[in-house]
Amino acid sequence: MNNIVNIVNFIRAIEPRVGRGELDLFEPVREQMAMAKRLKLPTTWLLQYDALIQGPFVEFLKREMPENHEVGIWFETVQPNVEAAGIKWRGRWAWDWHTDVGFSVGYTPQERERIADVFVAKFAEIFGRKPAVMGSWLFDAHLLEYLRREHGLRTACNCKDQYGTDGYTLWGGYWANAYYPSRKNSYLPAQHESGQIPVPVFRMLGSDPLYQYTAGVGGNGQSVITLEPVYEGIGGGSKPWIDWFLRENFREPHFAMAYAQAGQENSFGWPKMRPGLPYQYERLARLRDEGAIRVETLGESGEWFRQNFRVTPVSAVVTLEDWKKEDHAGVWYLSRFGRLNLFRTEKRELTIRDWQLFDENCEEPFLNSVCRTPACTYDALPVMDGMLWHPAAIALPGGPGGFGAIERLDDETMRIEWKRDNGGIVTITLKPGMVLLEFSQEAEALEYRFDPAVAERHRTAVELEAGRLEFRHNRRSYRLLAEAGAIERIPGGCRLAAAGKVLKLRTEVDA
Repeated sequence: MNNIVNIVNFIRAIEPRVGRGELDLFEPVREQMAMAKRLKLPTTWLLQYDALIQGPFVEFLKREMPENHEVGIWFETVQPNVEAAGIKWRGRWAWDWHTDVGFSVGYTPQERERIADVFVAKFAEIFGRKPAVMGSWLFDAHLLEYLRREHGLRTACNCKDQYGTDGYTLWGGYWANAYYPSRKNSYLPAQHESGQIPVPVFRMLGSDPLYQYTAGVGGNGQSVITLEPVYEGIGGGSKPWIDWFLRENFREPHFAMAYAQAGQENSFGWPKMRPGLPYQYERLARLRDEGAIRVETLGESGEWFRQNFRVTPVSAVVTLEDWKKEDHAGVWYLSRFGRLNLFRTEKRELTIRDWQLFDENCEEPFLNSVCRTPACTYDALPVMDGMLWHPAAIALPGGPGGFGAIERLDDETMRIEWKRDNGGIVTITLKPGMVLLEFSQEAEALEYRFDPAVAERHRTAVELEAGRLEFRHNRRSYRLLAEAGAIERIPGGCRLAAAGKVLKLRTEVDA
């Protein structure tokens, strides 16, 4: 059974943000531990460096952690860690969330190694071993490989996809579950075993598969709709939403695995967690007891992933029920070559809302350089980006309808039936790098709708050349071709026309 939940609680000892100065940072840890022990829920605790050297956290964990808990590190850079590595601190406070000081990308590769050495040495001094698990909202490939090679790191976790939230963007990657990152880009899966860092990276926070993607569409940053319990009314602080998420997130077929990370950082304070987190723990314990999910540590999940997959596997998130009752539904199909999101709109029409390609040779922005700004961006290679290029989508013909059978044909192939209200059926087959559409009648066509100027604003050039769509993004060239059918220019975009009853689309990325 491969329905997996990790409870990951990470701990800070410093909280300088306005309005949080009087927070009791220990109370959430104490309450989380009490619930986990009462319900016998394995838990991963990740300590930021400041929490490793000050406060009651270390002694509490040493005294209270059951054998089925684990402790690791939360790798945001803080003043005592940086200064212990002999580097000048540039932050506004002892912990500063701006990416140029609070994350590894704000330092040279050599400085990252020194900061990591100090962190690991202090952890080993306290716990008698090096940390096997690490988390951070974002980290670079140089740091991850260094921690693996020099310090034996086994498993990591990073932030969900988000645009502009907290000043940094992770956009277009492996939407959910886990992947092996490229040696050149910690955010993107590698396509080949030789090109990957053999450390599974799990996506945190449990994003709403219907609504998180377009939260904040048309704005400068996204709001948050996740399993985090501090978000009351929508997300992990809402009991109806929690029930919906835990039902839909583990819906079959999900191929290799279905995954969610629960838990909460202590710096939000216990009063904000109290409405949602106890309910989540109770639900997770019940689902575990029913045999519906495995609750285990991040490290255990990493070892399972490594034992079962030599490269990043195909996985999927199938969502057929809309908690808002607005008729939305969708499928996220994820592979080491890219991702695609089929989405039913409020008009009950089917679109390809998002289509991104992954390239292990697409070097992350600060692999060998230093981030000098408070924000940074990690992204992929967009073929369609319904959020950033809004309004944009690849629209299927035939009007409103609903999903029929959704099947796993083999380890990488997904077949989806779209049943139109007018009686027609479209069969969609998804494989890595390929989309096959089979229509019930001839002369059907998809409409690729977008504004080239909007795509350009997000650094993507799109041109129709010789019957194929040519893209340029992040100094990489790639394309969308019709192996069966044709791509033709129309006002406002392109027409992806079937040959007879078949349209077969394929993607390519230049070496």
